Amino acid sequence: MSTTHHSTHHLGHGPDRPELRRAIEEIAESGFLGVQVRVNDARGEWVGSAGARELGRDGRPPADGHFRVGSVTKSFVATSVLLLVAEGRLALDDPAGDHLPGFGLDRRITVRMLLQHTSGVFSHTGELAEDGTFVPGVPWRGKEWVDARFRTYPPEELVRLSLSRPARFAPGAGWSYSNTNYVLARLLVERVGGRPFAEELRRLVLEPLGLTGTVAPGASPEVPAPHARSYYRYEDAGRERTLDVTRHDPSWVAAGGDMISTTRDLHTYVSALLGGRLLPPGLLAEMRTPEATVGYGLGLFAQERAGGTVFHHNGATIGSAALMYGSPDGGTTLTAGLNYVDDADVSIAAAFQGAQRRLVDEVFGTGPGPAASGRTAG
Repeated sequence: MSTTHHSTHHLGHGPDRPELRRAIEEIAESGFLGVQVRVNDARGEWVGSAGARELGRDGRPPADGHFRVGSVTKSFVATSVLLLVAEGRLALDDPAGDHLPGFGLDRRITVRMLLQHTSGVFSHTGELAEDGTFVPGVPWRGKEWVDARFRTYPPEELVRLSLSRPARFAPGAGWSYSNTNYVLARLLVERVGGRPFAEELRRLVLEPLGLTGTVAPGASPEVPAPHARSYYRYEDAGRERTLDVTRHDPSWVAAGGDMISTTRDLHTYVSALLGGRLLPPGLLAEMRTPEATVGYGLGLFAQERAGGTVFHHNGATIGSAALMYGSPDGGTTLTAGLNYVDDADVSIAAAFQGAQRRLVDEVFGTGPGPAASGRTAG
């Protein structure tokens, strides 16, 4: 691993923030290859990066780089659905199957249940069974994924795979994080909007907010420049190999976590969303209302902290992760991209939890409140 480099860029008139610089250096040293962070708050804007852009080479990640955002995608999908609700094209309590005929969806599953992960639909990326064993779905681990990393999965195929497995619980009777809920939500946007998801996303969210670095890639393996590199470590015939997997077809996760963005675009999005500049007040209130299990609203987690509520959605995909946090009024935001060497055991998970906690404590004040959920999935 190369030596850690750091930088701070003063965009606007934000002061230097040595505590943020130290935090990102520690994150780069905790097992990540590189990290890029943007903080916007009462003190202005602070942007920095630390660590390495690629394995074995000096040069830190671009502070304005593109990265795969994993499950942050879900927030964009949920907002797109809610904007169609605002246009009167569908309702949150419509049976989802009314808009998505052909799958034989349980009539009790509503649009809201898809967005809130209360549908009970088995996740096409696999599920942990009650006894702790992993019930696989589409392959996304080990040599099996590496060899098929340019395979394209039509979203309908992922949905059919999920629906061929037993439901986790009756619709509305529990909470379970399922990537397939958001594959269905994306298909819903396409069906109701009458055009491909990327085009509806552009019409509803990207163009109104001027987001130029955000991409719904579909089956494209490309990440726009500039970007850092992502890697995967796996066993092949008894030997450990490390492969650059920056380019791969993300359709295996689809709208559960396929999007690409930048820290700037994530900041613009989450501050506009929470600041009430994207959704009508009633629908924003619905989005922010958490269910009781882990505090998941409609495409947003609500985390109670000592200093008040923080809304967020983080994401991790192969070799790349993202953080997106905002205060209730959108006035304080933390957005970040991380690149790293991944593996089948997802052994970076503990470091990801630590990085998250470290940055959130720096930006939003220390200490969780009474009902904090430390869980990040996907």
